[in-house]
Amino acid sequence: MLAGDVRALARCISLAENEATGYVEMLASLPIKNTPVIGITGPPGAGKSSITDALIGLYVADNKRVTVLCVDPSSPFNLGAILGDRVRMSNWYNHPQVYIRSLATRGALGGLSPKIVEITDIIKAGNSDVIIVETVGVGQSEIEIAGLADVTIVTMVPEGGDDIQTMKAGIMEIADIFVVNKADRPGAGNFVKHLTMMLAPAFTHSQYEIPIIKTVATKKEGIEDLYNSIQKVLGQQKTNSRKKWLMAAKAYSILQHYVMQKFDKEALVMAWERDAAKGKNVYAFVQAYIAKNEL
Repeated sequence: MLAGDVRALARCISLAENEATGYVEMLASLPIKNTPVIGITGPPGAGKSSITDALIGLYVADNKRVTVLCVDPSSPFNLGAILGDRVRMSNWYNHPQVYIRSLATRGALGGLSPKIVEITDIIKAGNSDVIIVETVGVGQSEIEIAGLADVTIVTMVPEGGDDIQTMKAGIMEIADIFVVNKADRPGAGNFVKHLTMMLAPAFTHSQYEIPIIKTVATKKEGIEDLYNSIQKVLGQQKTNSRKKWLMAAKAYSILQHYVMQKFDKEALVMAWERDAAKGKNVYAFVQAYIAKNEL
């Protein structure tokens, strides 16, 4: 995998995703590399996959090796995921410079896979020049991508209208670049003007002005401007203060996972049934269980 074998990379990702034997040692041995991560997020139907497809073309033309992670939502009912984003990127299936991997959210609420940090670290250890992460359609509270990515692109469409107001409390604040896709539709100009006016107060308190790029991804219009803006943001070498919180949250979840390994769920059910029969509520039961297991 370190030498650039794509099949080995795919197996390492599966090893981490499925928590197979040896995955912890594999992760601990990964070298640290600063491969840039580009996050593309926004509401469903905004054209994230089409923009990703067009960006791949420019990176390939620039002789870059590209890894794309496409995250699809898992069904809360049957736990399956369609993993269909690659259908829109059919030009790159077998391209030697491109590796595309679909991931399911598996119930994670942040618009990403629960193993997204581990997977990006595995890919960084390989020989990719850039990683593109396309999230599921997200809302204002689902902003994990801002901690993961070096450049966060928020994609919107002219029909968004008043959706700006409902989104601005969360996702609107994480963007390094705004993309108004499908800009050939009516109202695109007014939408960009509205967005610019809304962001104006932020520009006065920021060292960098957030670019707003108009694109028609299916026709490859505006994609070169977007590509140049991405390179400019990467060149600014801004400190991503959100990354330390994401890494701390990942460390917390790993510690939580190890602590919880000592508990057997079936044994917990049996213990709860015994204590419930004695009239204990769940809070008293947990306190007694903690004391008994010396946590």
